[in-house]
Amino acid sequence: MTRVAAVDCGTNSIRLLVADVDPTTGRLVDLDRRMEVVRLGEGVDRTGRIAPAAMARTLEATARYADVIRRLGAERVRFVATSASRDAQNAAEFVAGVREVLGVEPEVVPGDEEAQLSFTGATAGLAAAHEAPFLVVDIGGGSTELVLGTDAVDAARSVDVGCVRMFERHLQADPPTPDQVAAATRDVEAALDLVAERVPLARARTLVGLAGTVTTVTAHALRLDAYRPERIHRSVLPVAEVLTACEDLLAMPRDKRAALPYMHPGRVDVIGAGALVWGLVVRRVADAAGITEVVTSEHDILDGIALSAARAGS
Repeated sequence: MTRVAAVDCGTNSIRLLVADVDPTTGRLVDLDRRMEVVRLGEGVDRTGRIAPAAMARTLEATARYADVIRRLGAERVRFVATSASRDAQNAAEFVAGVREVLGVEPEVVPGDEEAQLSFTGATAGLAAAHEAPFLVVDIGGGSTELVLGTDAVDAARSVDVGCVRMFERHLQADPPTPDQVAAATRDVEAALDLVAERVPLARARTLVGLAGTVTTVTAHALRLDAYRPERIHRSVLPVAEVLTACEDLLAMPRDKRAALPYMHPGRVDVIGAGALVWGLVVRRVADAAGITEVVTSEHDILDGIALSAARAGS
């Protein structure tokens, strides 16, 4: 087993996984898994730059993660940054800050590599219970990745519709107005048209959703009394229940979203936008492939990053 540390720095959150990994089998044993909402991508869609306060929040969280990594003695560390860092004009400043704090070179990965990492993390162990090909959907803050494959990726597309981006661009009212929802829907539908040009959605036999938007929608559909990863991971819900949960969260006022027992405080503002994206994806895939159920995975790009770090030296 190889002890690795994986950091996934997205538009809305930064997450850490320290795990012992068997590079051959892909088995992971978690030692520490945590998440902080830092909103690195706040305003990036409008300004093209990472805001100083957002950068400071993220580097402070990275410093806390560095302490955990050192304490647990990780042999290999991989820091992956995604949509906000790809889009920002001052990404080099952020990269230098991470290098100084963590002591490793952060990687700003392209959308295709982000998709591959998400697919690897999400599908490990799914083949025994579900039919391939898998369509893995990772909804982030700035972008959404749709990845089709069985043992490896056959087709993938990353599009710039994520929960933070759609919230900041369109869904500012509380709750969003019909005109705002219509405008956001047009953006997402146009992005899904681009996906369909490259990814044959009709081939999918199992739809797998992952990341915070999807797991929160699943918690809402399950009516959990708290955020319970063990109930959420690999849960299977009918398409109709997922769509109802998405519509409910989109229409819900902020104070009611904040009061939900499974809602992370950092997701309160953006979960409606994420639910809109997820609902449109589920509907599009169900129409194309005839899928009637949706699988939710708590394993995602973070697990893929950890596996890639372990295999890099094997």
